[in-house]
Amino acid sequence: MRITVFGATGRIGAAAVEQALEAGHKVVAVVRASAQYEVRHPALEVVKVTGLTDASELVRAVDGAEAVLSGVGPRGRKDGPVTSTSTRSIIQAMQQTGVRRYVGVSAAPVGPVPPGDSLVNRALIHPFFGWFLKDTYADLALMEDELAQSGLDWTVVRPPRLVSKPVTGVYRTALDANLPRGMAISREDTAHLMLATLADPTTTGHTIGIAY
Repeated sequence: MRITVFGATGRIGAAAVEQALEAGHKVVAVVRASAQYEVRHPALEVVKVTGLTDASELVRAVDGAEAVLSGVGPRGRKDGPVTSTSTRSIIQAMQQTGVRRYVGVSAAPVGPVPPGDSLVNRALIHPFFGWFLKDTYADLALMEDELAQSGLDWTVVRPPRLVSKPVTGVYRTALDANLPRGMAISREDTAHLMLATLADPTTTGHTIGIAY
């Protein structure tokens, strides 16, 4: 499969590129022109762009792809509406080129608190982060809304707190729901699930909660 990966210099995107290449896919890694990108592989093509807000500049990156993965997101809570604006341009580029399959990353707090979650999570942790990162989550919710209206075959993965550890492929998932006591997941396993959804048509048009 030919897969275009946006956010390839980020940790989730980098993991998606690595795992996709190891699985035998052809990968187009989209990176900013100013970024250093040292990954080399016979099945890897690197496309450099000045930014992700101009759909016309992204067309060459998605043209001919069978799927698009995006790990694009803010690096900090003051970065502004990075995810929704970038995703809007990616959607437009996909619509122009006829590419339909899209898998992106949101965050667990965009969804509801799951039944059976602990009192501490319900009363303290979820409300605190909902307030502290309210602008980030509002941007992710807007991104999800735009995907839902795009006409694409989309899937959105909603991880909780992200950590870094080797990929395991062992984690819990829930369709259109968050997981009770789902406190963390690695970036590497988040990328693993993103790639796994490409072979699972039942995930199209859904969000997926993920956690250990």
